Amino acid sequence: MDSFNKEEVERVFSSAPFIADLGLEPVSIESGECRSRLVLAPRHLQQDGFVHFGVQATMADHTAGAAGASMAKPGQIVLTSDFSLKLLRSAKGTHLDCIARVLKAGSSLTVVESEVYCGTREDMRLVSKATVTLAVVSPREFPQ
Repeated sequence: MDSFNKEEVERVFSSAPFIADLGLEPVSIESGECRSRLVLAPRHLQQDGFVHFGVQATMADHTAGAAGASMAKPGQIVLTSDFSLKLLRSAKGTHLDCIARVLKAGSSLTVVESEVYCGTREDMRLVSKATVTLAVVSPREFPQ
């Protein structure tokens, strides 16, 4: 993991309207690793008061994408090509934290693991774990 594309990771977070609407924010960025946080609000919960699967999935996927993007060469982007999330326990608390680490960075595919934690500052617990495969692509310019 000798390359580090911090600019692309920052773009991944700053240019995604859905992620901004959700409230997901980067906490730290390193080569092959990204950490994010989401302060929970009622809109993030499902009908029984637990954090919705879709919120956890989005956080795990987007943070994994940012970790993968940190390894991309200039001009390349990463797009999720495969995603698997396992819910390990019910998620309830004040916020979610996610840690995504690149397991294998390749020229066409990158594999990342995300761990999502939920709770309070004093008591965070692992609530879900994802494996994300990212396609590494060089986008073409399309006429508008």
